[in-house]
Parts: sequence; C-alpha cells; structure tokens
Amino acid sequence: MTDYDAIVIGAGNAGLTAAATLQRAGARTLLLERHNVPGGCGTSFRRGRFEFEVALHQLSGVGVEGQALSLREGLFQQLGIADKLEFVQEHDLYRAVIPGQLDLTLPADWDGAIEAIEAEFPGNRDRAARFFELLQQVTFWQIAAMRGMPVEQIDPVLFTYGLRPLKDVLDEYFDDERLKTALGIYWTYLGQPPSKLAFQDLALTLFAYFEFKPWHVRGGSQAMSTAILDAFLAAGGEVRFNTGVEAILTTAGRAFGVRLEDGTEITASDVISNASLPTTYGMLDGIDLPAAVRDDLSTRRIGVSGFVLHMGLDATPAELGFTTSTTFVNRDSDDDRTYDSWRSFEPARGICVSSYDVAPIGFAPSGATHVSLMTLQYADIWKNVAPSEYARTKFAYAETLLDLCETITPGIRDAIEEVDVATPLTMMRYLGHPGGAIYGYDQDATEGWLFRNSERRPHVPGLHLAGSWSGIGGFQPTLEAGARVARRLLRTKAA
Repeated sequence: MTDYDAIVIGAGNAGLTAAATLQRAGARTLLLERHNVPGGCGTSFRRGRFEFEVALHQLSGVGVEGQALSLREGLFQQLGIADKLEFVQEHDLYRAVIPGQLDLTLPADWDGAIEAIEAEFPGNRDRAARFFELLQQVTFWQIAAMRGMPVEQIDPVLFTYGLRPLKDVLDEYFDDERLKTALGIYWTYLGQPPSKLAFQDLALTLFAYFEFKPWHVRGGSQAMSTAILDAFLAAGGEVRFNTGVEAILTTAGRAFGVRLEDGTEITASDVISNASLPTTYGMLDGIDLPAAVRDDLSTRRIGVSGFVLHMGLDATPAELGFTTSTTFVNRDSDDDRTYDSWRSFEPARGICVSSYDVAPIGFAPSGATHVSLMTLQYADIWKNVAPSEYARTKFAYAETLLDLCETITPGIRDAIEEVDVATPLTMMRYLGHPGGAIYGYDQDATEGWLFRNSERRPHVPGLHLAGSWSGIGGFQPTLEAGARVARRLLRTKAA
C-alpha cells in the first residue's frame, strides 16, 4: 500500500488547484513546498507599512456573479472558495501611452472600447468592430479545437487567422500605427512581439479580459493562494512547507513516489509536478530519460523573466495622476527593438505600471498607494554581473523604469517611501525556474497547444505535469491547468 494516493510537488497556482481538486474528490494527497508559504508567484511580502503584490497585475476570467464559464462560477465554486474571496473589478482594461504620440484608455467592455477608439481615432469605429468580431470568432473556434472538436467542424477563420503574426492582422485591419500599437500592446505581457506573436494568443487573452473583466483580489494573490490551501486542508489534505524534493522515484518505468532532501522516501500512486519541466525530469531517479522527452526539451527555449520595481508611495493615486490600475508606457512603436532590448541593459523601452489603489486591494495605508513597474527581461545578462556590482546594477536599471514612468507621473520619485527591486535572478531564486522564466518556455507559435502539450503527454506513467512549463503561462491558465490535470487523473482512476 502506498503512503498517499497522490503527491503534488510545488504549491504554485497549478499545484494548489491540483491538490485541492484531488483531495476534495477523496484522493489522499500530500502537497510539498520548499518555501514557507503557498503561492509561488501568487504571494506578497511586506516593506514598512506596505504589502507588495509579487506578480498578479490583472486576473482574467473571474467574471461577474452568475456568469457561466467563469472562474467565479466554475473553478472557485468547485474548490469551495468563491465566497471566501473578495474581487475588486477594474473597469478599464488598460491605458496605452507613447509619450507625445499616444494616450488611449480602453474600457473593459466591447462597445465601450470601440467608442474609445473612435473618439481618439475618428473613422475607425467600423474597423475596430470588425477586429473585435474577428477576435471573438478566432477565440470561439480555438477553444472548440482545444476541447477536441473534429477539424472538419472548425470554422476556417481559425486556420486563416489563428497562427498569423499579430502584426499582419493589425496591418490588415488598421492604417494608423498608433492604434495598432494600442491594440497590440498586451504583447509586452505575453513575451513575444507582434511580428512573432500568434494572433490567436492575443485574441484569447483580450477575450478573457473583455468578456470576463479584469480583476484584483482584495488581500492580493496571497489571499487566493491561502484560500485554495485552506480548502485543501479542510478536505483532509496534508501539506509540508520548507520541504524540498530531491528525486522522483520510479520502478519499472513508472513514478511511484518522491525522496525528500532529508532522505525520506514517500510513496504514492501518482506524482503531480508543478515544478519546471527541466527540474521535474532532472529529478527522475531509477529511469533513463525517455528519448521523446530528450527530443522535446532539446527544441525548446527558456522563456522570458521579469524585472520589477515595487514601490510604496506616500501619495494617493489621484495625487500621482493614476487613472487606471494598469498602464502600459512604451518609448515608441518599434516593438521589435523593444523585444531585442530585453537581452541587454539598454534603458527600459516599455513598462507595465500597476497601481493597486485606483481600486484598492488593501495593501497600502490610507493616503498612500502601492505601485509596481515591470518590464520583461531575459536572465542571461544578469548571470554575468559580478556580485559586487549586483546592487548597483539593479538600482541603476530600476532608474530607467522610473524615467519612463515619470512621463505619466511627473515627480513620482518624490513620493517614494518604500522600495524593493526584483531581477530575473530573484525570480530564479524564489521560483526555482531556469532563467527565472515566468511563463515557462518562450511563448512563440511552436509552444502553442497545437504543437506542444506536455500536460497531456508527460511520457512517464504515474508522473503528471501541471503549470506554465507544460501549457499556457499566466495566472488563469495555470489555476485551470492544475484542476484539469487532477480531474483527468481522477477520471482515469475511475475508469
């Protein structure tokens, strides 16, 4: 007899929802986490009188009460946490700024966004309406295909537009370069420039926000992580913090448990890993890495990480000039150059500014605000920084983010009370991800669900993969992935 029905490695988004789903279905589940708190990216930390949100800038898919197919009415209800969380709605999707050239705020509403586009770019109402209709159609058929609809039943619109570069589609629908920049600016979240990003990826992202609205969580992502953990524990699950896994044990080609860093061996019928794929497969003990795995990993590229400046500001959002919770500020519309700059210490060319107190989540005291500035960046350049130069280098680079932010909030430096800086090396240390990658592998077209699906084909019986490294990155996708992997495992056991 095994010690547990399932062992889950890692209490990130996917690990938490996998563990809670399994335990609530009656599977005896052990959750192992090397840190002392749950959440992975879904956590927070304190500096002075402020609490800083680590990574959640906007949560997609929550939906309004009663909205079908939403996280609120679906996953969160299934886990029993829907009434344990307080969601704070962002009524604007984002503000897109190129100083002196572009300043467009898009409401998180299909019709409202069209009207905002027409007001700022007269004569584009019909073009915007057709573009949003295409976005909805591509997303509808993409989801149908992902759920297994036979190819002959899929509308050709998906095959015509889905894998086309976003830039090509924007060029087809619009003439104004500023408007193209505004509509495609979410690429700076997704990690691939419009010249490379598959249109279906942006379509799915924007659909999730327009249809189900963008949200924050009161108490931050840590409140969500804690609620999922509480649901797991209330169902009888067991969690061990400060517990690293040294190896995944196998026999006769099948995973059957884990060995902890202290040498303890624990057995289970199945092992679910929320760790990165390189880490997971590197922990396999007693088995040669399958050729299919070696071939797969050799053709993949470690994805982008992030550089984040967290600030506690002694001023209100209104005093600072923040009108939206999410603002993208780019130096210009040269997206390919901005993408290339992520591999250098060139001053930041594009940032995402998150103001968590336009619609407060409770992390800043009255009269103050919590703001983060983020730009994506690859880790390689940081590996060559000498330890003696690390602090100077990170704060010097942080100044370039502040320079860009000051184009929309002049004098923000004067309001800084608390500050903390996270580099790709910080991400590597806390997440345990190669390259500090926040979305797993580079999210280009070859990493899409059409070409890769490590979640469904893990190659080692008894070992199941859940998280951004085996599917789509981001909060909503990884929350859903953990529950999906767990449900698939439960169905297999029941068959």
